[in-house]
Amino acid sequence: MTDQTQQFASDNYSGICPEAWAAMAEANRGHERAYGEDQWTARASDHFRQLFETDCEVFFAFNGTAANSLALASLCQSYHSVICSETAHVETDECGAPEFFSNGSKLLLARTADGKLTPDAIREIALKRQDIHYPKPRVVTLTQATEVGTVYRPEEVRAISQVCKELGLNLHMDGARFSNACAFLGCSPAELTWKAGVDVLCFGGTKNGMAVGEAILFFNRDLAEDFDYRCKQAGQLASKMRFLAAPWVGLLQDDAWLHYGNHANACAQLLAELVADVPGVSLMFPVEANGVFLQMSEPALEFLRAKGWRFYTFIGAGGARFMCSWDTEMDRVRELAADIRAAMGA
Repeated sequence: MTDQTQQFASDNYSGICPEAWAAMAEANRGHERAYGEDQWTARASDHFRQLFETDCEVFFAFNGTAANSLALASLCQSYHSVICSETAHVETDECGAPEFFSNGSKLLLARTADGKLTPDAIREIALKRQDIHYPKPRVVTLTQATEVGTVYRPEEVRAISQVCKELGLNLHMDGARFSNACAFLGCSPAELTWKAGVDVLCFGGTKNGMAVGEAILFFNRDLAEDFDYRCKQAGQLASKMRFLAAPWVGLLQDDAWLHYGNHANACAQLLAELVADVPGVSLMFPVEANGVFLQMSEPALEFLRAKGWRFYTFIGAGGARFMCSWDTEMDRVRELAADIRAAMGA
């Protein structure tokens, strides 16, 4: 296998989808105003407002770590805390960036089943201590889809939002794979966010066909005050902003974002189906987005590595994560499934 062979370690391995590429090429003609004053940034923002059926504030960042961290920092003071799942991306994979950009807001971790926070878990943490010696809870953050590939339903988000309102907490959604969640549920982006009580969404583009770029959408516009200054200070105000914004126009204008989310999900479902009857292989979590988490023996994992497959095993002994992408080929999924079957001697 060459380095260019399709792999399943991460949906970040994939390239740029044709729609995003074409939009970037079109944006590359001639000159445009800098720092977000260009037509492409305006067009992308309007597409988001149309898609989400509301007049939200829209900002663009280079990557998900910056988007999440700056959004959370805008919702907190340094003496506040953020409630999240113990497996949330902001806890496990962002190198302390949320704490850094908020000047110290502490992450409070909840034990979760299948990676999803519950109202009871949030209430337990928020009410655990209310004295001045403990960081005051201010925000709840949800990862959608979760780090283990599960998806919050709109009714689950609404229930969490209700608890947030009771306790005076803001609700943030890390939507690095928001496209996959919408595709799985078949509901509108509005139903899954502000209509369910989400205040701020970080909408991921990188994992769904873009080279770089995430969008931060403030449905509660009051919370966006001075966010443009926060982005500038953090090095996230692109001078040639059109190249962050234009790919979004390509993804959003004809629903390519949803098409690719559906495709990646379908590839994950196919892999799960093809290995469902293999002795010694079991699903660790429900397959609801574009990830498949399989439990199998260490010799089987070594067999797959020897065959040239790349995947992550950060979820515990014998657990392997296989991620599908916007451009994953069904035949490649079948090749992987055949080698899993061979690895188990099936």
